Amino acid sequence: MPRRARLALAGVSTHLVQRGIDRGACFFRDDDRLHYLALLAELAPALGCAVHAYVLMGNHVHLLVTPSRAESLSRLMRHLNQRYVQAINRAYRRSGTMWEGRFRSCLVDTEAYVLACYRYIELNPVRASMVRDPLDYPWSSHRMNASALPSSLLTPHEVFRALAPDARGRAEAYRELVLQGMAED
Repeated sequence: MPRRARLALAGVSTHLVQRGIDRGACFFRDDDRLHYLALLAELAPALGCAVHAYVLMGNHVHLLVTPSRAESLSRLMRHLNQRYVQAINRAYRRSGTMWEGRFRSCLVDTEAYVLACYRYIELNPVRASMVRDPLDYPWSSHRMNASALPSSLLTPHEVFRALAPDARGRAEAYRELVLQGMAED
């Protein structure tokens, strides 16, 4: 039986989740994470995707991405996952896949959901009790989004940009939003 087609719409943000096979590790060292982020920074713009938020956990990845074309998300994930696994297999003398099937995706179709998704992704390490403050987790977009740090990987979503007229104001408003989420949890 053929797989159902994935719903992807040009210009509509999508929350992507890719898990390690059997919930196993997909990152073994910091260099692996750096390589994944470098590939993402190279491939996303080349394939027509804007990355807004991310977190690299030990056994899974969350991304908030807006594709410029409907096929951009699938192409991005195919190339990213393939190139990453090839590099890991070479580095660790292993073979086979490390991903648990296809990535999962959910359209992010409202303004409130965009900011909730940013917050959900970047609070993953806090919910996993890895850190108390998301600023302390180095493998997330939170430092850039909540501190107005420049990033060659991230493109602020239009809803994020609407938080304040300048980068510093946006960062402060976003940090408050995240702190509210931590209090609610």
